[in-house]
Amino acid sequence: MPYASPLGPTLETERLILRPPVAEDFDGFCAFHADENAMTYLGGVLPPPVVWRNMRSMAGAWALDGFSMFSVIEKTSGDWIGRIGPLFPKDWPGREVGWGLLSRYWGKGYAREAAIASMDFVFDTLGWEDVIHSIDARNDGSAAVARSLGSYLMREARLPPPFESHVVDIWGQTRGEWRVNRTRLIGQLKRPEKRG
Repeated sequence: MPYASPLGPTLETERLILRPPVAEDFDGFCAFHADENAMTYLGGVLPPPVVWRNMRSMAGAWALDGFSMFSVIEKTSGDWIGRIGPLFPKDWPGREVGWGLLSRYWGKGYAREAAIASMDFVFDTLGWEDVIHSIDARNDGSAAVARSLGSYLMREARLPPPFESHVVDIWGQTRGEWRVNRTRLIGQLKRPEKRG
């Protein structure tokens, strides 16, 4: 397993490894924050010094709070492909599971696959009662991921400083709703692919 982290658990899905960030992930974080497509609805591209601080804040949240976003590693290549998982910054509109992948990994179902593992983690391990996803209203791709998880549009919210100019759609669901949705997702994942 590439670069195990001492900060928290490692989750494994069929195609992905999710673990807290480690120093060796910095190049991946820089590539992600320089990816104009990936950053379109996430505040725009960032230079490496800012990325360094953001990545260290994420690692610090793991150390102080026991959770934050996971680095997502593609099993077959060992490549860092994005960050997905729980976050709850001060004055945020709710406890969130968020996602962001390098744009070259879009369209493969990776965001949904990692988000399912993250949803299980926040409800089963962290004991959260509900979860949100704060999504720019123009971000149809992220809204589709939220919808595929069984989340629904709840309201609009303004993010706290320094993001107060951003109004986002708040998607979400409760732990009880996730139990129902998770059962449905397991059924979908086990169905054989249609051929021909």
